Amino acid sequence: MDIGFIGLGVMGAPMAAHLHHRGGHKVTVYNRSPAKAAAWVDQHGGDVARTPADCARGKDLVFACVGNDDDVRAVTIGEDGAFAAMRKGSVFIDHTTTSAQVARELHAIASEGGFGFIDAPVSGGQSGAENGVLTVMCGGEVEDVGKAEGAIASYARLCRHLGAAGSGQLAKMVNQLCIAGVVQGLAEGVHFAQRAGLPVEAVMEVLGKGAAGSWQMENRASTMQAGRYEFGFAVDWMRKDLGICLAEGARNGARLPLAALVDEFYAEVQAMGGGRWDTSSLLARLNREGASGIDG
Repeated sequence: MDIGFIGLGVMGAPMAAHLHHRGGHKVTVYNRSPAKAAAWVDQHGGDVARTPADCARGKDLVFACVGNDDDVRAVTIGEDGAFAAMRKGSVFIDHTTTSAQVARELHAIASEGGFGFIDAPVSGGQSGAENGVLTVMCGGEVEDVGKAEGAIASYARLCRHLGAAGSGQLAKMVNQLCIAGVVQGLAEGVHFAQRAGLPVEAVMEVLGKGAAGSWQMENRASTMQAGRYEFGFAVDWMRKDLGICLAEGARNGARLPLAALVDEFYAEVQAMGGGRWDTSSLLARLNREGASGIDG
């Protein structure tokens, strides 16, 4: 298919590459920084678009993976936005983690324009994007997901339609809520093991085979123990996501006390200069003298 891809960050760039190499699609890319788009084309082939509208013009599918609600609005309905150039029957797939509200808003505009819109946030992080094994949670019309899922399979091991517009974003909120609690629990476990004088890596290897095992334990316990955080999913991004979760919870009546507490802990990590550290840096906060919170 003829595909457009908007946003070539740590997630978008490898996803677009998989569409081209693994999926065999013709890919035109747009990035706010033209140099990054040009570098992507030099490496992978394809074409560079000058604007989001140019990236969308005549395409069967247009993908986006940008920063936040405002960024998505800018590349879709802003000046030279993609929506003005989408052809009838095409589909816009937004992989950005946003509010459900903006997903519903853009779905309605797309429907009026005669094309589809899917909110399709992903889970799996940078490594999942690079290895083509992301999980994709989709909201929108089932027919539109059907048009896009073959291309999405280029970089995902699972793509699931979960309901009406906004459902993908709501599912991503559930994902982030679960992760926040698991990472805090793992940080406390590693912290406790360190203070108890246990061989931390050996303890985590044993526990990982039992009921306490998790993706976070398997992939982050050893780097936490080593105090390495300069990689992975940034604290700044997690706070953005938890802010979306807490705002949605306030709207739908969900009680999220643990998420609110972990969000405060991440604010402390930011104050330590760790805004770009991986989310596992909650341990750095616990190991800092005078850390506040219920741990004292």
